[in-house]
Amino acid sequence: MKDRKIYCLNNISPVGTARFRDGYTLVDSPEEAAGILVRSADMKEMQFPAELRAIARAGAGTNNIPIERCSEEGIVVFNTPGANANAVKELVIAGLILAARDVVGGADWVRANAEDENIKKDAEKAKKAFAGNEIKGKTLGVIGLGAIGAQVANTALELGMTVYGYDPFLSVDAAWSISREVHYAASLSDLFAVSDFLTIHIPYLESTKHTINREAIAKMKDGVRFLNFARDALVDDEAMAEALESGKIRVYVTDFPNPAVVKMKNTVIFPHLGASTEEAEENCAVMAVDELQDYLDNGNIKNSVNFPAVNAGICQTVSRVAILHRNIPNMLSQITTFFGRNGLNIENLASKSRGSYEYTLIDISAPMPHDTVERLKAIDGVLRVRRLSPKN
Repeated sequence: MKDRKIYCLNNISPVGTARFRDGYTLVDSPEEAAGILVRSADMKEMQFPAELRAIARAGAGTNNIPIERCSEEGIVVFNTPGANANAVKELVIAGLILAARDVVGGADWVRANAEDENIKKDAEKAKKAFAGNEIKGKTLGVIGLGAIGAQVANTALELGMTVYGYDPFLSVDAAWSISREVHYAASLSDLFAVSDFLTIHIPYLESTKHTINREAIAKMKDGVRFLNFARDALVDDEAMAEALESGKIRVYVTDFPNPAVVKMKNTVIFPHLGASTEEAEENCAVMAVDELQDYLDNGNIKNSVNFPAVNAGICQTVSRVAILHRNIPNMLSQITTFFGRNGLNIENLASKSRGSYEYTLIDISAPMPHDTVERLKAIDGVLRVRRLSPKN
């Protein structure tokens, strides 16, 4: 079995790394690494070694990884969607309650008056300033109904809230996980119009930057409470500061401190605690290791953010060829023609595309010439070729 070196750019839970089979080695340098495990470390300026085949992010967001450059270099980037969903959901529910009741203000008052010998009596007078509302009977609007948004919506129902959700890209799998009691909003405007609380759970892309801006805020109910446990750039900080100052938004709860947010009034700010539980870190590590190992051993791709999902099962034929290439006309024909001309019968072929890129797995029942990889790489549009076998 071929030895494969894995580099951990961040501390990765040993519950995950213990899943590597014999033949995998954790190394202290990325040089010659076949795979990299990462959490939040910034990889955008990192130069990748020639041996690097894949990067697995132990978490959902991949904005710390240069996705386009990885694609062009034939490096598959994985993430772990849903692995930390419960941890984030629980913190969002805590955020809902903290947005409704000034628990933080009350706790701060107690700390500030720790030397008061009459604190018990004085607290009875002071607590009026921290009174709030119950969330039962209020309406929650959920922007994005993926792994986290769906769990938040379902839990809010159990707490007695009326829940509306909006997600124009709702997947079939996600839809099955959402309670039928969640109302579906046809647009963000419809969602804003009915919500006493709003929480956002969409990925950060250039197209989603500042989804919450002045125009969006103007459509919300006066005094709405807004929660952001997704990404800070989804919210326009200037627009949020203005809305908090005017009272249009009553409270802003966010998991993303930055120089602008920490100066805003009526905020509850966490130090990016969403996935910071022992269970979430273990779940993410396990999923990342499994994805990385299955790709390196068998060529299978699941939960990649830059190449399509393709699964040909465990490699059991004499040879398997994994080809990352561009999604352009005549590519697949050129690849299959190559094998035919070399007298190699294709037992199984799986190929899927995603945007500009395509991935093809081919099983061959006979040994292949040693120069197969180099000759396939010579085809215009091929990015990377790997030769696998049950013994590799």
